[in-house]
Amino acid sequence: MKSAPFPHTILTPIAVGALLLAASASAQTTDDGIATVVVTASADASAQGLPSAYAGGQVARGGRLGLLGNVDIMDAPFNATNYTHALIQDQQARSVADVVQNDPSVRVARGFGNYQELYVIRGFAVNSDDLAYNGLYGLLPRQFVASELLERVEVLRGANSFINGAAPGGGGIGGMINLLPKRAPNGALNEVTVGVESGGQAYAAADVARRFGANNRAGIRVNAVRRDGDTAVDREQRELSVFSVGLDYRGDNYRVSADVGYQDHQLRNGRPSVTVGSGLAIPAAPEADSNFAQPWTHSNERDTFGTLRGEVDLAPHVVAWAAAGAREGRESNVISSPTTTDNNGGTVMTRFDNERKDNVRTGEIGVRGDFATGAVKHTVSATASAFESKSDNAYAFGDFAGWTSNLVRPVDVAAPVANAFTGGSLANPLLTAKSILSSYAVADTLSFLDDTVRVTAGVRHQRIKSYGYDYNTGAQNSAYDQSANTPVAGIVYKPLKNVSIYANYIEALQQGPTASGVGVINQGQIFAPYTSRQKEVGVKYDSGKLGMSAALFSTAQPLGYIQNGVFGVFGEQRNQGLELSVFGLPMHGLRVLGGLTLLDAEQRRTAGGINDGKDAIGVPGAQLNLGADWDVPQVAGLSLNARAVTTSHQYADAANTQKLPSWTRLDLGATYATRVLDRDVTVRARVDNAFGRNYWASAGGYPGYGYLVLGAPRTFTVSATVDF
Repeated sequence: MKSAPFPHTILTPIAVGALLLAASASAQTTDDGIATVVVTASADASAQGLPSAYAGGQVARGGRLGLLGNVDIMDAPFNATNYTHALIQDQQARSVADVVQNDPSVRVARGFGNYQELYVIRGFAVNSDDLAYNGLYGLLPRQFVASELLERVEVLRGANSFINGAAPGGGGIGGMINLLPKRAPNGALNEVTVGVESGGQAYAAADVARRFGANNRAGIRVNAVRRDGDTAVDREQRELSVFSVGLDYRGDNYRVSADVGYQDHQLRNGRPSVTVGSGLAIPAAPEADSNFAQPWTHSNERDTFGTLRGEVDLAPHVVAWAAAGAREGRESNVISSPTTTDNNGGTVMTRFDNERKDNVRTGEIGVRGDFATGAVKHTVSATASAFESKSDNAYAFGDFAGWTSNLVRPVDVAAPVANAFTGGSLANPLLTAKSILSSYAVADTLSFLDDTVRVTAGVRHQRIKSYGYDYNTGAQNSAYDQSANTPVAGIVYKPLKNVSIYANYIEALQQGPTASGVGVINQGQIFAPYTSRQKEVGVKYDSGKLGMSAALFSTAQPLGYIQNGVFGVFGEQRNQGLELSVFGLPMHGLRVLGGLTLLDAEQRRTAGGINDGKDAIGVPGAQLNLGADWDVPQVAGLSLNARAVTTSHQYADAANTQKLPSWTRLDLGATYATRVLDRDVTVRARVDNAFGRNYWASAGGYPGYGYLVLGAPRTFTVSATVDF
């Protein structure tokens, strides 16, 4: 398959960035009397730059809260954790999923009928479609985002439609994830990393950056990545190619940044999810390195994307910004997922093919200013955003009778023909879905009593237009156009300098789901948007070296599932719980990161009351993460780390008859930094699932479905980074 050309829509960021760099280069001077200033590069082009890292370097002191800008953790009326590039590197994270494994409020699942990473925050699914890239939705690859593209991973817990607008993929109920691209640091960067992991997967990456021009105002950072070979799962193969360029320029009263990226991700014989047959028990988890995929299955995804962001100081305390982005992507999948037929691992399998093309355009503008009315300080923010996505799709099923196999003793068959049930032409998929989201918002953060009290109030008016088209003719067959106001109210009170007590009320406007799945009568029906409501109170503590937080929350969401072959929105899911988190440097040389989340996810007002009071699909009652990183005092440059992840039982069906056992996983690692031939060298070694635990990691992720994902096997990873 040939590489797709870069779309013309992302040439603008490249051209603008090139012009900025050329202009800055021409402005260089040979006058030795001019001192080079320290430039704090920022992914969001803000004057303040990135919030600084907290003690220990694993998380940051603050993060982006949409139109509110970067906010310190102690000033935010929300609960968030912002993971740094240092953590990503030291843990040798491959993707966003590997990073958020550190978060006690997040668990990783999988999309419906594919290999898409899916993140469950506070018991609600956030699709990878709904990852934000520098504050803009829909710009990154849908199924897998390589960690090498990222400077930080910001996890905001709770409903958030006011913050960034409605998520286009229907997420945003339990939280959101914002990903920040890399920028050139003040010093030259020349890193090359090579590595290998279990199965023979080879890895090579280059990370190069420079600042130049007058006062080093301009910066460029280039990342290139290649992964290739077998994974730790038997017979599974992965190929990944990534290339990205990040540009930035810092003027006297303006900042500009631009990004362009390309990712080609190919998976062969990827281990599929497992559907449990109706009335059957959860099968025992097979060996974690086993694979029940058919040898002719694959999943290919290729994306090009780009962004441009600028910020200008209109007055000493007034700043305006604008941002735009685009993505063009293509996916091609041949999948065969098993459904159990007995309690001993017996299955039936069928073939499913699909082709998909995505075209996304998005942007935002905004202004924010500070002023005072008497003793009260105000920070007023206003923004408007627009998003449009077009999706071309086609699919084909094989004979629904399928063939028999077994999870423990899989049976390989020749690839059957996929012509029993088709939608559109796989060779030429037609437009089947279009979404247009637009919004505008305004907020005021008031600060008084010597900044010990901060109150935030605002509202976002959101409009969602969604259109469905016939797979075979392209004719429009469904549409809705609805709007709603989503308010926010938050308060932060600081009784002590290092203690914050906060509360918030916020709503999430969610794009309605689309009926899909084998045997669903109303296949393709698009449901109207619905609103979820959240209440939260919490307390935060910051000693300067150790941070802790506790939060109580309750969120209610309309509930979608299948009843008598019809997918519909029936009843409500109410998630409430307690979050405890800890991070920082409690003592010299020891870094800690982790916490505990207790969840009560209850179904309410279900059809006929049959499932009232029962647990929602795929939501554990308890999630515990404990991580520690220790600098060995006897060996300079050596640090050892460990992370334990525990997840309590969860259910795969609404009736709570199919119960997944609880599981615990231990990950171990070591980092050694030294100098070899006058070069900085960092060697990292890691083993995930160190005790080789066999377990079902998750159930479900798509409304009404409780498919199972087998946990990853014991996986060794070794790499070396050389700074040339």
